[in-house]
Amino acid sequence: MINPVWLRSFCTLVEVGHFTRTAERLHMTQSGVSQHVRKLEQHLERSLLIRQGKRFTLTDAGSRLYREASAIVESLSDLERRIGADPLHDGVVRIMSPGSVGLKLYPHLLELQRRHPKLVMDYRFAPNADVERAIADYRVDVGIMTSPSSLDEVGFKPVGEEPLLLVTPKNMSEPRWEQLMELGFVDHPDGAHHAGLLLGANYPEFHHSNQFPLAGFSNQISLILQPVSMGLGFTVLPAYAVEAFPARELVQTHRLSKPASETLLLCFRRNQPVANRVRTVIEAMREGLGLGAGDSH
Repeated sequence: MINPVWLRSFCTLVEVGHFTRTAERLHMTQSGVSQHVRKLEQHLERSLLIRQGKRFTLTDAGSRLYREASAIVESLSDLERRIGADPLHDGVVRIMSPGSVGLKLYPHLLELQRRHPKLVMDYRFAPNADVERAIADYRVDVGIMTSPSSLDEVGFKPVGEEPLLLVTPKNMSEPRWEQLMELGFVDHPDGAHHAGLLLGANYPEFHHSNQFPLAGFSNQISLILQPVSMGLGFTVLPAYAVEAFPARELVQTHRLSKPASETLLLCFRRNQPVANRVRTVIEAMREGLGLGAGDSH
């Protein structure tokens, strides 16, 4: 293959028309420019210039090479500019988080994309273990987890707290243990964990969520409260999932005497530079969680 550096020197020489000025523009010596032209001629086995003292004209082969090579050199220059660019509002940002905080953040990030259409959100809902693995495998730019990572590749820092709420049908004003036992538990992938944190702190009778009759199960964060709104059971959910439920008037939330919450952790790949577009999204995530501006890592 032809060395693109030789092509750049040749095309610049043709455009400038002078060896010394070409060398100055390319920050080379005049002999270096001449050497690049000779190497091209040797490679192509064609004369490219007719030298006339300090002046030159192009041979037919030289003219054809310039027509073809000038587009290649311009394309390479444009490629260098594009690769070297690090725009704030251009490109895809891959985000992953558990569903509840995702329901809070995704609409906020879509507003950011609406203002900057070239900044594209790729948002996936997933449990902590999947978020952790995706960051470690370079499949995600930034994530939120609710438990610290156990992988050396994954760094994290607290960015907020999300309260856990006991949610019952609308007609229940006092969630006594006997009433909860009668209703039954609407389970979900984090149901046992959330119930353990909140109910374990407030009900001495509680040992595990499987003490309650099973009233249903859903792995779709937006649907977990549907059976609760119909009077079919109760559940424990993070606050953002409750806020996002469209029929909140049909359920009752209870903040118990001993609150429980999950720490939200911003997660990222250790020792990886953060692109400006990712920094933009991280700041928007912090705003969406009600936090002020802060550093990206």
